[in-house]
Amino acid sequence: MEVVVVGGGAAGMMAAIFAATGHHHVTLIEKNEKLGKKLFITGKGRCNFTNACEPEAFFEHVVSNPKFLYSALYGFDSRSVMDFFESHGMKYKIERGNRAFPQSDHSSDVIKTLERCLRDLDVRIRLNTKLTKVLLAEEKVCGVKTDRGDFPADAVILALGGRSYPSCGADGDTWRIMQDLNVDLTEASPSLVPLTVEEKDIPLLQGLSLKNVAVKILVDQKERYEGFGEMLFTHFGLSGPLILSGSCYLDEKDYLKKPKVVIDLKPALTEKELDERILRDFDEAKNKQFRNALSKLLPAKMIPVVTGRLSCSEFKPVHDITKEERRDLVQLLKHFTCTVNGNRGFTEAIITRGGVKTSQIDPKTMAVKKYKGLYVAGEMIDVDAQTGGYNLQIAWSTGHLSGNSIC
Repeated sequence: MEVVVVGGGAAGMMAAIFAATGHHHVTLIEKNEKLGKKLFITGKGRCNFTNACEPEAFFEHVVSNPKFLYSALYGFDSRSVMDFFESHGMKYKIERGNRAFPQSDHSSDVIKTLERCLRDLDVRIRLNTKLTKVLLAEEKVCGVKTDRGDFPADAVILALGGRSYPSCGADGDTWRIMQDLNVDLTEASPSLVPLTVEEKDIPLLQGLSLKNVAVKILVDQKERYEGFGEMLFTHFGLSGPLILSGSCYLDEKDYLKKPKVVIDLKPALTEKELDERILRDFDEAKNKQFRNALSKLLPAKMIPVVTGRLSCSEFKPVHDITKEERRDLVQLLKHFTCTVNGNRGFTEAIITRGGVKTSQIDPKTMAVKKYKGLYVAGEMIDVDAQTGGYNLQIAWSTGHLSGNSIC
């Protein structure tokens, strides 16, 4: 069979590889000047290419439509992905949180491995070629039209991606092409995206990374997300793994309600234990100013921000601090709160929430139900997950399933 795969990202390359493994003649079309352009910058250039957790645990990290992914994931899970790359010469390592990276810490090794597989399987690669239309004949795919001519095909796999990182070529092709085909989509919105906040003291913390903190996100005082790990303060607000994962649970309408991010700076201590810890520190520094007695408790950059949020003067002698003022400090450290007023949009979003509705796709094959011979894979499907390698695993799994399903 003649197969055309459109999209040279993670899902598209994997789809092309497995379609070619099934002895089909495969053409891979990519609008950029090279394959894997977004993959190259994933994980700050290190490429957290999967998460080495068990499948049952994996689904706990999928935010939208996890049940849709059962066939795809169980058919090609994280172990299969790691074995795939290792069998093709790429060594990998597992880091904290079961995150898998190339041993070299270079995302280019992931791309090179996939490109080598494509070459070995004689996949024809057409770069700088943009899809303009899927061609149909009586509800059956017969090829694609591009800005460089038509490509006839018995089957077409679309892996068009989402709208995140427009610098990598994301321009909403999924919505344009699928609307032209009258396939139902959900609205696109940024996900795994840094959050902007209202508080004017947060930019003073720019660049400060906190590890081993607990975060809750509240909307209308109801908990929407809870996590433990690492976060980052920026000139506009909040970022880092905890915040990015938390952003998955916020819809665009939620920002109008001014969600609260509540940070527990000392999650290992109860309020009573923290108060006792502070008392010990104060006892050692009783003749110092309040601001100078916090160096063992907080990063230096955070001390003026914390003291600035308290009624107690930062210059007050430690021996004069009251029990009530100490209690206020404990409360602040356990509930350091920021008010969210938006996010950084598609430009800085790692993935896109939304896409082709799962009801339009056969989950056992990734075939679009409406048209014979049309398949979809990757970020263009309405599934998304937290940070940690889960979204790339979805790309590999759905790409593998779509390529394997052609017969």
